[in-house]
Amino acid sequence: MNTRSKQIDELRQLAQQSDRHINTSDIPEVVDWSGAERGRFYRPVKQQVTLRIDADLLAWFRSQGNKYQTRINTALRDYVEHHRETSKG
Repeated sequence: MNTRSKQIDELRQLAQQSDRHINTSDIPEVVDWSGAERGRFYRPVKQQVTLRIDADLLAWFRSQGNKYQTRINTALRDYVEHHRETSKG
């Protein structure tokens, strides 16, 4: 049995155990979630597209430094979220 097969077998065995049989004594229970961040590790699927943007807008985003495409994506996401909230009204 190779390493991957062993891991899959081990995961199956763990999945079959009830929670009360799993020893979590070395893992402290989290009772204060006030500092938690929702979606911190979420990475949406990206899709490459060709998009025509006004030259002055593109120049402005590029002038802000590296990762201008990420900032454009963030601006679009903010716009969509704002309009989703106002259209629920």
